[in-house]
Amino acid sequence: MKIFRNPNEQQLQEIVQRPVVDLSQLSKTVSDILQRVKDDGDKAVIALEEQFDHARLNSLLVSEEEMAEAEQLVTPELKAAIALAHGNISRFHAAQLHDTPHVETCPGVVCWQKSVAIEKVGLYIPGGTAPLFSTVLMLATPACLAGCKEIVLCTPPSPSGKVHPAILVAARQAGVSKIFKAGGVQAIGAMAYGTESVPKVSKIFGPGNRFVMAAKQQVSLSEVAIDMPAGPSEVCVIADADANPVFVAADLLSQAEHGSDSQVLFITTSEQMLQEVEQEVERQLQQLPRLAFARQSLDNSCFVLVNSTTEAISIANQYAPEHLILQTQDYEQLAEKVVNAGSVFLGPYACESAGDYASGTNHTLPTHGYATAYSGVNMDSFCRKITFQHISEEGINSIGEAVELMAEAEQLEAHRNAMSVRRNRK
Repeated sequence: MKIFRNPNEQQLQEIVQRPVVDLSQLSKTVSDILQRVKDDGDKAVIALEEQFDHARLNSLLVSEEEMAEAEQLVTPELKAAIALAHGNISRFHAAQLHDTPHVETCPGVVCWQKSVAIEKVGLYIPGGTAPLFSTVLMLATPACLAGCKEIVLCTPPSPSGKVHPAILVAARQAGVSKIFKAGGVQAIGAMAYGTESVPKVSKIFGPGNRFVMAAKQQVSLSEVAIDMPAGPSEVCVIADADANPVFVAADLLSQAEHGSDSQVLFITTSEQMLQEVEQEVERQLQQLPRLAFARQSLDNSCFVLVNSTTEAISIANQYAPEHLILQTQDYEQLAEKVVNAGSVFLGPYACESAGDYASGTNHTLPTHGYATAYSGVNMDSFCRKITFQHISEEGINSIGEAVELMAEAEQLEAHRNAMSVRRNRK
């Protein structure tokens, strides 16, 4: 990792800079695959599954027999953990459901807003180096609560043609309608265009590698909406002299093991803490099965020494991290100063892992600095907000003249007339 002590402005820009993710070289490859799926449907997806995932499939749809088999392969303990997580995620997201009250903006003019679920949504669940069954819960649970009529899930199969059983168990727990064996660009194309088996959806959710990211961006230009632009996963940890270096190092490594392009940023007000965390990271790193991924991730990461937690939170806001962990005595005061972050973890015991799995908040969050403009996935992600208004004769008298004047000023005569004929009615 790179170490900065009391960084100057130029160094600060280096600290908050993300690794460049150039998707331009992937564009032609991705667009060619998408076109194959658009033209040839299931046939193309099945051929691409054999090419990229080395799985020879007769059908893309996961059968009821495979669902039943998965139930037998997942331990009761893991099923209970999935059920606990699903319950917490449900409770947190259900509390977000609400419609606005009817508002009389002026006499005779009443406006309100109604939340309406997106009818068909597609969920992409990676299954490569780590089968992310927790992401099934994070996406399918709010989709089901929102009232989405069709929830389609695509995930890559193993070379044997099977989907990881925990993904299937989580999908059943969360209420997924249909599960298909398709990964990568071909899965995004199948959900965007529709095939003989895979329904066309209106919005696609879920993380993925660079090819999946590029595919989501391309189909979002004309076919479907997507949850958010995305880059590699990341965490920022702020710690003072009283923090536990073992906890801090564990949090940094829990992020670093996601992948070689993941990024961690550690900011501390204590030289001793910086040194202890550096040593503890190296000690814990040696115990990780995914050591190679974590090691490469740490090479892209920064340890920063600053004079105060106020300075630390200023850097964090410029960085706009996906995950922000505040292991400081004044975490409540610092939390009030957070303006750019995907999800914030307060105090020594609030580890990122809790939010990733079972506390109830959603782990599908803006990365690569997009937290300056995007929210993480929430109930609104699966809904559209439709506004309504009712205007009485009294309402026409309240706003009619203003509408006419504004329409006339914009030289939109038909707009003016639509109001005038009502005002001048006999």
